[in-house]
Amino acid sequence: MNLVGRARRRESDITSLINTPNAPLFRPRTVVIGAGVMGLSIAWRLAQAGCAVTVYDRGEAGHGASWAAAGMLAAAVETEPGEETLLGLTLESQRQWPDFARELRAATGMSVGYRDEGTIVVALNRDDAEQLRFTYDFQKRLGLDIEWLSGAAARQREPHLRPGIPGAVLSPNDHQVENRALAAALAAAAKQAGAIIHEHCPVREIETTGDRVRGIVTADSRVPADIVVLAAGAWSRDIGGIPAAYVPPVRPIKGQMLALRMDPAVPLLRHVIWLPRGYLVPRLDGRLVIGATVEERGFDDSVTAGGLLALIEGAWRAVPAIEELPVVETWVGFRPGSRDDAPMLGPSEIEGLVVATGHHRNGILLTPVTAQSISRYILTGKLAENLRPFSPERFAMPSAAALALTGAAQ
Repeated sequence: MNLVGRARRRESDITSLINTPNAPLFRPRTVVIGAGVMGLSIAWRLAQAGCAVTVYDRGEAGHGASWAAAGMLAAAVETEPGEETLLGLTLESQRQWPDFARELRAATGMSVGYRDEGTIVVALNRDDAEQLRFTYDFQKRLGLDIEWLSGAAARQREPHLRPGIPGAVLSPNDHQVENRALAAALAAAAKQAGAIIHEHCPVREIETTGDRVRGIVTADSRVPADIVVLAAGAWSRDIGGIPAAYVPPVRPIKGQMLALRMDPAVPLLRHVIWLPRGYLVPRLDGRLVIGATVEERGFDDSVTAGGLLALIEGAWRAVPAIEELPVVETWVGFRPGSRDDAPMLGPSEIEGLVVATGHHRNGILLTPVTAQSISRYILTGKLAENLRPFSPERFAMPSAAALALTGAAQ
């Protein structure tokens, strides 16, 4: 059975668990560090289950990497060789997205801008087409639902694509969501369910006794907790109190982006367009999001001429008509990347400390499955099989004692 088939067999939903009579739920006092889509969605699910949940963020809720993202739900077209294990998790989360969006709307009355037109990956020259064909063949072998298009067929679907493109791939199940609306809806849903959110209140450290979490410390107070969820994205390693051997190896990966203004009544594009270097994401309000650079520059938040030039030139080569559109916004975001660029999900070596970070470019896509799986673990103590390959313990350093013994043996 291919990965798609295996992913479809895994069906679990935290709401059904919560609503199951006599379900063996533990309802711990929980502190969530980070009010991005990960922290907010986990807080929402736990509050729904009756937990006392408090969320702390160094800034405004939803205004970190969640605000800077493009909102693509691209489980298929983003899959590359070596990422087969992650594909199972992304497909499961992608499948949950329509119900997740509907549930958020029912809970808050807020739309998250879920769109299902699909994604088109475009080759701009012969070399691009050869690489795209290689990737297409690899993805088809995994059982993914994608279709090869001639250049003419791609332009029938998106007439503003440049004439003469040699080929493209259509992925009908790779959708999009308005990530900023998502963050706002999750904050509203979490509050409505009973969670408390503290903005502009950074956590200085996690308090532990021995190898057990006791709570957190802010500038103003100590807050006791049974469970602490570390979901602070690229800032996760800056939280004090975690022994050096167990600090999650997450780093900021800078991405510059910009938005143009289309006529929402006559938009240039309807599908998400993937390019050899970048992407274009049309919004219902007329914004056209163009992204994103990938830079290892720490927390440098400068928007550079070179970064914008690369984005605009790449987009213009695919859709020449963008040259007439006004630029309405530029910004920088910091993706949380782990050492192997896969997420860190689940319990740590410190009892009571649960990690949900390192999602890199898949944060918005993985929101439903992360919220479901992490909250289920906290409520039941059972870690879902699909999270085991992403345990944060895979990065734990050997203890000083173990290192000393190893040195003595040598």
